[in-house]
Amino acid sequence: MPTSKTLSVFDALAGRPPSANFAQLDVRNDHIVLDFDDTAAESIDFCSVLPQDYAGGDLRVVVTWAATSATTGDVVWQAEFERHHIDDSTLGTHDLDNDDFGAAATASTATSTSAGELMQTIIDLPATDADNPAAGESFRLRVSRVATSGSDTMTDDAELVAVELREV
Repeated sequence: MPTSKTLSVFDALAGRPPSANFAQLDVRNDHIVLDFDDTAAESIDFCSVLPQDYAGGDLRVVVTWAATSATTGDVVWQAEFERHHIDDSTLGTHDLDNDDFGAAATASTATSTSAGELMQTIIDLPATDADNPAAGESFRLRVSRVATSGSDTMTDDAELVAVELREV
């Protein structure tokens, strides 16, 4: 059986808004959430450092979320990884003035039949699509709801509760 290990865990308050089209902070029954609109693609960034025991494997992003009030439809989530490489022989050194996200990956999940029930969406990111990150490097993980996709059919806000980054 394949195993995975947790590299980082982020709650909604750990999110950093990008310069435009970002999810909005909200509260649901004393839980801080990030609201992703149902009519526009919105994003949030999470920043951290890969632990020293990261072995260079593929990445898995687990998005825990709920619908504000909807009980039908699908939500399309997207993840992108930005490696902050330092003196990489192929890539050079990362310049914080420039976005340098790797290839995006998406996954879709149907909402629960009860509003407010937690759902999880799993998005797999091959390490090659993230420029082969290395242990000890800082990174930025961008999570987006792609509400503009024809496959995103939930007509309601999606409330992000937490994101887990795993090595698989």
